[in-house]
Amino acid sequence: MRVQDRHPWMGLLVTTLAAAAVSAPSLSAQLNFRTLVSFGGSNGVSPPAPLVQGLDGNLYGTTYAGGANGGGTVFKVTTTGTVTTLYSFCAQAGCPDGKGPNGGVVLATDGNFYGTTLVGGNAGNGTVFQITASGTLTSLYSFCSQPGCSDGKHPFAGLTQGSDGNLYGTTVLGGTYGQGTVFQITPQGVITVLHSFQGSDGTEPYGGVIQATDGNFYGTTYYGGANLAGTVFQITTAGALTTLYSFCAEPSCADGAEPYSALVEGSDGLLYGTTELQGPNWNGTLFNITTAGSLTILYNFCGQTGCPDGGYPHAALIQGTDGNFYGTTDRGGTSGCGTIFKLSGTTLRTLYNFRLRNGTEPDGMTEATNGVLYGTTLEGGINILCPYNYGCGTIYTLNESLGSFVETLPTSGPVGVTVEILGTNLTGATAVTFNGVAAAFTVDSATEITTTVPANATTGTVQVTLPAGVLSSNVPFYVLQ
Repeated sequence: MRVQDRHPWMGLLVTTLAAAAVSAPSLSAQLNFRTLVSFGGSNGVSPPAPLVQGLDGNLYGTTYAGGANGGGTVFKVTTTGTVTTLYSFCAQAGCPDGKGPNGGVVLATDGNFYGTTLVGGNAGNGTVFQITASGTLTSLYSFCSQPGCSDGKHPFAGLTQGSDGNLYGTTVLGGTYGQGTVFQITPQGVITVLHSFQGSDGTEPYGGVIQATDGNFYGTTYYGGANLAGTVFQITTAGALTTLYSFCAEPSCADGAEPYSALVEGSDGLLYGTTELQGPNWNGTLFNITTAGSLTILYNFCGQTGCPDGGYPHAALIQGTDGNFYGTTDRGGTSGCGTIFKLSGTTLRTLYNFRLRNGTEPDGMTEATNGVLYGTTLEGGINILCPYNYGCGTIYTLNESLGSFVETLPTSGPVGVTVEILGTNLTGATAVTFNGVAAAFTVDSATEITTTVPANATTGTVQVTLPAGVLSSNVPFYVLQ
């Protein structure tokens, strides 16, 4: 399945600085790669999004198709590779529970997971759902429930929970002008359309939105904007949208075109992302952009003959606890099946070249609190009797020795708010601090601590003291006034 074939009904079209240094994959990186799961159809087909770590230390995700009813699944996988199907979509005639969960799930502060389905629901145009860690699913909203689909249709990406507790997402079509929307939805299912795209400000936001530390949300549109090649936008919780950048603003689209994935905020406060197409080598770019809209190209893919550095970066980047950015390319590499790369400044190192047996068309990674990178591929694996005859997709790990850490849920809040700390081997914790200020806490399990933000706490790193040492949070906790 090529990029343009991922969802044929959507009609995806596949049509600065000098290239930075690129280095070959190291032998150690190749040896540290492991295929953890090869999907087989009955337990799902084509995991299309990064995994998310749950309170229990397991990883949770979705498959776009397969499962008991062919409509995709929500699954749980242990860090050793045992997969449990939690829910198979399209369990009822007409798929009122949704079908094709394309965006993965997000762990919310209530301990439940939330996600979207691309199609299905009461009107056949997608849903928002909640699912517990034990697999109880509740459909919260069916899109195109309002006249003219003014509420949007076909949510392609997953959701983001804002600091206000609400969930935020996008639809690639529908809205007032039929060009897609940005929406807010409460955990109870009350939806508000924040913005309807109309073309000049972008169209078809495939990548969803993230909330940055300034409190605003940021995202991309695949098409539209001043040059019809996609945009980067900012939107407030009140729905005020600002187009920060329109791609293809440089001759021959040297700045790239068609940003497909979500952005990520770096520790430096800049937003990082990729364009799937164009750039000097016509295989996409890697960029950062300020919240004021100043864009810098960091890397141009396919800078060498045969694209050993990969091309068509399809999934969102992540910033590892070592400060470097990690990502994947959908194509290229030594076997043409895509790559895993690390970006240090403007130097790109290829860490792994996918082969069909180990997966192809990688769809994003996450760094678990044990410091290991976990990712998914849309196709490939050892179960070749699957749609497209390319395998049903995989889950893989890559151990770059990044080291263990803890993460907080949420990542911001006022004094007194309850915070869950996720980690590995947390039993025996003797102290929790917020930027050096001690907090009361309870060890719930080896993977979860419950605490509250103490009085006099300020924004900074959360640390957990254990018999074996001190673990720090991967990002600062922002104390809200």
